[in-house]
Formats: sequence, C-alpha cells, structure tokens
Amino acid sequence: MEKLGTLIIKLKEQFDQNEDADKLLITAKLLVKELHQHLSDAEKYANPSVVSDIDINFLDTKQPKNFTSKKQEGSGWLFDQAETIPTLVHQQSIPIAEINETISQQQESFNDKLKEERTELASALQSSPVRDLKKAIGLNDRYLFISELFRGDENMYERSIKTINNFSIYPEAEYWIQRELKVKLGWRDNKEAVRLFDQIVRRRFS
Repeated sequence: MEKLGTLIIKLKEQFDQNEDADKLLITAKLLVKELHQHLSDAEKYANPSVVSDIDINFLDTKQPKNFTSKKQEGSGWLFDQAETIPTLVHQQSIPIAEINETISQQQESFNDKLKEERTELASALQSSPVRDLKKAIGLNDRYLFISELFRGDENMYERSIKTINNFSIYPEAEYWIQRELKVKLGWRDNKEAVRLFDQIVRRRFS
C-alpha cells in the first residue's frame, strides 16, 4: 500500500502544480496498475463494477492508440498493455548538466557566505585590543614575521617583541620600530607582512 500512497500523493502534486495532461495520465495509469495488483481475483469477479468504474474514469478517455482494452465474458475489464509505462523516475528525469550546474551554484553561494563570515570574524579580531604581543601573534603570523621581516632570525624577532611590549605608549613603540626595524631591516610600508605587524602593535596600545 505504500506505493499506492506515493502515487496518490504524486498525482495530487502534479494536479496542484498544473502539470500537463499527459503526465497526469501516466501517473494515473501507474496508479490503476497498482490497484489491479492489490485486487484479488475474487474481488475483481465479485465487484466488476468497481474495476469498470476505475477503468472508465482513468483510461477510457483519450487513450493512446497503442493502449487497448477488451471485455471478456464473465469477468471485468482486462487490459492488454501494448506499451511500456514509464516510471516516475523516467518522467522526471533531469539532464546531468543541469544537476551539476545547480550543485555548482549552491556551492558558490555557500562559499560566498562562508567568506563573508570569515571576513566579519577577522575584522572583529583585528579591532580587539591585546595585552601581550607574544600571545597575540599566532604561529602562522609568527613564522611569517620571522621569515619575511626578521630575515629568518628568531632571536632578533623575540628581542624585538619583548622590547615593544615594554613600551608604555604607542608613539614610543612606533618611533623605535621605525628606527630599529623599518630603517635598518629595510621594511616597506606597502608590504602585507609590515601592515599586519603594525596593526597588531597598534592593538597592543589601544
């Protein structure tokens, strides 16, 4: 009976969505076929009017030429199906290219949303104050600063961070960084690593 329920729901959905008559007829054929399978021979012989009513309502009008019916003596309506009735999967088949395109659009939408959330989170973190530069700088940024700003010298990096942490106000730290780091090590202000370093230092004194 589960398949019957599925077909009934499908037929109702097609009707509500104003599907073409040929699609409604196909689903109706499937439904009638399923009903016949559930009716025992005794029920069909005892109640031929039930089967006849079903046949007349769903199949007698505008039947395809290759779908024939006949009435045998002493029995209800029997059907010789000269065509293969397509399944629900066949009548709702969607091109693979269209499926791939839909999946691709959904993936792009998800990626855009994720990128926006990451940007918002990064913006919030960048504006929050920090008390200790050493703790505020993550492992990835630490490696970036050592390799790109401190010429791979880890000791120089550690000494510089400790010195900056000991300043009381930002102008003092800024002056020291300009004189001891940017000038002597040749930092360029338009370099991404330099901008990130300056940003973290400003947060230390905000």
